[in-house]
Amino acid sequence: MHSSLYIGLMSGTSLDGVDIVLVNLATKQPVLLAKHLEPYPEQLLASIKELCRRQNTSFDKLGVLDAKLGDFFADAIVRFASTNNIQPDDINAIGSHGQTIQHQPFGSTPYTLQIGDAHRIVEIAGITVVADFRRRDMAAGGQGAPLVPAFHQAYFSHSEENRVIINIGGIANITYLPMDKKDAVVGFDSGPGNTLMDQYCQQHFEQHFDTDAELSRAGNINKTLLNSMLGDKYFALGYPKSTGPEYFSLEWLQEHLTKHPTNPTDMLATLCELTAVSIKNSLGLLPSSDKVFICGGGTHNPYLMEKLRHHIDCPVETTQIIGIDPDWVEAIAFAWLAKQTLEGRTSNIPSVTGANKSVILGAIYPHSGYPH
Repeated sequence: MHSSLYIGLMSGTSLDGVDIVLVNLATKQPVLLAKHLEPYPEQLLASIKELCRRQNTSFDKLGVLDAKLGDFFADAIVRFASTNNIQPDDINAIGSHGQTIQHQPFGSTPYTLQIGDAHRIVEIAGITVVADFRRRDMAAGGQGAPLVPAFHQAYFSHSEENRVIINIGGIANITYLPMDKKDAVVGFDSGPGNTLMDQYCQQHFEQHFDTDAELSRAGNINKTLLNSMLGDKYFALGYPKSTGPEYFSLEWLQEHLTKHPTNPTDMLATLCELTAVSIKNSLGLLPSSDKVFICGGGTHNPYLMEKLRHHIDCPVETTQIIGIDPDWVEAIAFAWLAKQTLEGRTSNIPSVTGANKSVILGAIYPHSGYPH
């Protein structure tokens, strides 16, 4: 291992683009050296959304988009490296999450699928890539998600307080970090984060998201509709559990709206409350916590942050206060996961994913020789 520098590449369920970070992992706390959000071109974004929302597609569309995404990721890294005066030989590896197209952890044959051809990233960027992190955990009987709790445990645990880390991207996930190391770390997806609010905003207001929560703040919560949505079977499941926008979709929302129609601004207010209350209810499944820390795009929704502070019975802050910018936690996590893989270290947590053992995650795509 000749370098402590890693690049993390994260494209999440919010589909706002790909997060790229350069991070030094040599110290006790990750040092974020450079960061960038590369937005998706409109045509590529439309293709991703179409593939995510269709239950059936052609091999041709899937294969072409896998290749195009690989090229897009690689070109973004090349520009990122040039802007920040990074040479490929300076970087030990890229940790690439890929873009989730389908995540189906339940059923007779659970599976998960992320695309963004890592071979093309290696060839274009000239840096070793670690990718395909989720399927090894599934092979070991887990749900392949969430994977970031291991990173949360490594950097956010505290010996004198029980902490909860909540990442609010398209989907919200929760990590419980007990102060007693003998107690199990717990993590699971609580339900929708931003995905329903963003999709509904795009459909009815022709904007990517509710800027500064102006629309949702102007609406009123439809409690009958809210209770209908909270009655979904997913919320009643015990953990481990994981989900995605293919479940909490506009089609899912329409089923509830058909029974309980409401106007668009009230709908956004109700969806914001759905995210907050489903997180609150999920915290009720856990041992008591001393502090809650939020990361992800949800930190930029002031109305949602207000609601979380209203519903949660302990202090709520962002991860900025404990050393990591909330916008970049997941990208840094996948840089760290790549390091774990190259060092032959396990990085799933069976008490989180439900796997029958700890395993080394990811596949290594070496640029030149096998990394040691």
